[in-house]
Amino acid sequence: MLVLALDTATPTLVAGLARWTSDGRIEVLAERAVPSGTRHAELLTPAVQGALADAGATLADVEVVVTGLGPGPFTGLRVGVVTAAAIADARGLPVVGVCSLDAVGAGARTVVTDARRKEVYWATYAADGTRTQGPAVVRPEELRAPGPFTGDPAFAGRLAADVVPADVTTEGLLRAASPQLADPGARAPLVPLYLRRPDAVPPTSIKAVTR
Repeated sequence: MLVLALDTATPTLVAGLARWTSDGRIEVLAERAVPSGTRHAELLTPAVQGALADAGATLADVEVVVTGLGPGPFTGLRVGVVTAAAIADARGLPVVGVCSLDAVGAGARTVVTDARRKEVYWATYAADGTRTQGPAVVRPEELRAPGPFTGDPAFAGRLAADVVPADVTTEGLLRAASPQLADPGARAPLVPLYLRRPDAVPPTSIKAVTR
């Protein structure tokens, strides 16, 4: 099964193409990991096109789409989820959503990624990769979770612990999606994991305009 994998939950967007088999084997054919900051909307489509070209494939070859659902910033995360849904709808393909933190690192670990506002998104995993806590958002100084830590090393000082650098990967996305790829009945609607309200909110009152 040829899978297109996308994620825009972190400052580095990921677009990759991989082959997944029913016994759980994953062969990554191509991957574009692009430092994108807040430019996900303009960089994601070229990244997808580049990954397809690197793999010598086209969208017509893709059989399923996998996308990270966050947690992540509202606008950037929405870009990836909407793009995945649009591609799948246009081609009549199944689309699978996974927690983006599940695609960072492997084994027993606590994943931490930048949530802005001086906070981190985090989740803890057992040795077999099962998520045991999270996802949630917290200030690093208040995080009470076991190491080792992996993800964004910029938070090592505030965590008072080493953080092994790691990002979302195509292989990680497919690994997290494997149960849903194997069992179509387990696939759920795409529901982004925002965890908190967006920075932009409607005004609570409207000021009168005078002439």
